[in-house]
Amino acid sequence: METVTLDGLDRALLHALHVDGRAPFRRIAEVLGVSDQTVARRYQRLRAAGVVRVVGRTDARRLGQVDWLTRIRCVPDAAAPLAEALARRPDTSWVSLLSGGEIVCNARGRLRPEREELLLGALPRSPRVLSVSAHYLLRTYVGGQVAWSGRTSALTEGQIGRLRAAAGTGRVVPDIPNVPDSPNAPDVPHVTDVPDGLDRALLAALALDGRAPLAALAAGAGSPETTVRRRLAALIDGGLLFLDVDVDPRPLGFEVEAFCWLTVAPGRLAAVGRAMAEHPEVGFVAATTGPSNLVAGLVCRDTGAFYDYLTQGLGELEGVVAVETAPLLRSVKRAGMMIPSSNNP
Repeated sequence: METVTLDGLDRALLHALHVDGRAPFRRIAEVLGVSDQTVARRYQRLRAAGVVRVVGRTDARRLGQVDWLTRIRCVPDAAAPLAEALARRPDTSWVSLLSGGEIVCNARGRLRPEREELLLGALPRSPRVLSVSAHYLLRTYVGGQVAWSGRTSALTEGQIGRLRAAAGTGRVVPDIPNVPDSPNAPDVPHVTDVPDGLDRALLAALALDGRAPLAALAAGAGSPETTVRRRLAALIDGGLLFLDVDVDPRPLGFEVEAFCWLTVAPGRLAAVGRAMAEHPEVGFVAATTGPSNLVAGLVCRDTGAFYDYLTQGLGELEGVVAVETAPLLRSVKRAGMMIPSSNNP
């Protein structure tokens, strides 16, 4: 990946995309006070460099599915080939290679019918795989629909309000959702009908490029633009589809990434998860099954900041009983896309 340095305008653009991932460049430009050509050029540069991708993702719970977090320990020289094999599977959305020959990946499936295939069929029957554990992701506090605060602090409240004021344009701009477990968090019903052919075509196209033009979506689906516009709005309104903004943290100045497994007293689990969601060092945190009941992805500026967060940020949280950490060596797949090894340090 080319060396990319982000300035204030780049950071504002990234924040704007979190507010509305499909906002036209013209609208973003108006809010940021620059030309739409400048915004388009900045976005294309950042996307080409692998810094940002806007992708369409579905809510597993609304499809009656579950997200699995799988930890695989293997002999060190087998880790990279196995991680790449897992990344090629369509049911994995991210795969990370950690220190010590460990792989962590996220996969999606139904609660029971696909369980054995997910846990057994994906892995070679080899003594080079030392252990496998798989756990439900029960509740996500930050990540996915809830954006990491470390990359959403460039705009003013007024600018955010103007971006959200897109009603009447034929697009749906959802509010940033409540952090789960908050008093106002809505119940999430399951979708009773499997998405039809048009919906599946739209979801597949948006999984590759969440900002794909309406004309391109209509052409690919073989439907009129008016129909595609209406279906797209319905998918977002119904909560089945949301736009995720995947950002490489390194150009933002975060050089150290790590996974962190916490054992938290059950009565404090939700409170600790919500508190961590507010920390700029936490890009992802979710409650999970297993010996540790909370997992987090940490992004820190350097090893000193990493130490400070472990001793102060986590150390000050009541109810944390134990902490296990492992540095992230390489992102093999992120937001559904394999990351070339040349794009990793």
